[in-house]
Amino acid sequence: MQKASNRNISLRHMCAVARTALARKSYLAKYTSTQIIGLTQSKLVQWSLSFGHWENEELGMISETINKDQTKGINWDTAIFIGLFHVGAVAALFMFNWRAIVVAVVLWWITASLGVGMGFHRLLTHRGYKTPKIVEYLLSVCGALALEGGHIQWVVTHRIHHAHTDAPGDPHTPRDGGWWSHIGWMLKGKAQAHDSSVVARYAPDLVKDRFHVLLNRFYWVPLVVLGMALLGFGGWSYLMWGVFFRVTFNLHATWLVNSATHMWGKRRFATQDDSKNNWWVALLTFGEGWHNNHHAHPTSARHGLAWYEIDVNWWGIRAMQFLRLAKAVKLVKLAKRAGAGARQDMAQA
Repeated sequence: MQKASNRNISLRHMCAVARTALARKSYLAKYTSTQIIGLTQSKLVQWSLSFGHWENEELGMISETINKDQTKGINWDTAIFIGLFHVGAVAALFMFNWRAIVVAVVLWWITASLGVGMGFHRLLTHRGYKTPKIVEYLLSVCGALALEGGHIQWVVTHRIHHAHTDAPGDPHTPRDGGWWSHIGWMLKGKAQAHDSSVVARYAPDLVKDRFHVLLNRFYWVPLVVLGMALLGFGGWSYLMWGVFFRVTFNLHATWLVNSATHMWGKRRFATQDDSKNNWWVALLTFGEGWHNNHHAHPTSARHGLAWYEIDVNWWGIRAMQFLRLAKAVKLVKLAKRAGAGARQDMAQA
């Protein structure tokens, strides 16, 4: 019943989206809605795939189109949370303590690299490598300490982004504005509050796991426990730097992947989106800024493909592989020839 409901889409709405796709690619949108309706379903799917708007051939994907024009009001819970953490981050500057800063930097690596980059992104979202379940769970908890929302919702948002990159349906494309792609989509968009049917479609592998479901629901608990421990161990300076400043700084670093790497940088691969390789975002995110490489080869566990592209998250995965904690690592190499890089066959190391 649910599957049938998901396919019950307005054909006219689908056609409007198709015309928008044509227009966005600077093609002449010469077809009227009536003429488009007369086209075969396969032709419309062919259009959508050729422009890179949908990776899935199911027309039901269009029902998940996320557009800021469809949002209603401000997400006040999110806005208040972000505001309070920014205030706390500023307050931390008046509690300068070298030990607290060192603790914050270590926690930043644990949460942003091990948790978000290696865990949420390259493992859970793209399955670029495999780990024992206990390691997968540990990386997920590390990611929860970054306070970027429930990790299942995080994965769903990112998989939708790849399915509709820089096209109608992308949750945070800069084509809707730089501010929107950086933080606006969190304040006034669906953000990471997808309904159960969308979650079931985009993250069926995670919703079947009880641990992931529980952590997704209570993702804030690990940070509360950590905050209490920091306060008890080192006082207010440890709390302000280790929680408020760290979380706020890393939120902006993560959002820069959504915004900056689709606006500024260089392109090695001719992808059908605006993704770019941005070295300074890569430094702020332990390697996530090599975004054009990533969009060209989403499942590759390594994003920094050239020797000079620093990718700390890949180094972490490589270390786990050495320790036999990671296997079936998916890789892609650059062809050894002059000019732009080219794809070779995906291999598992």
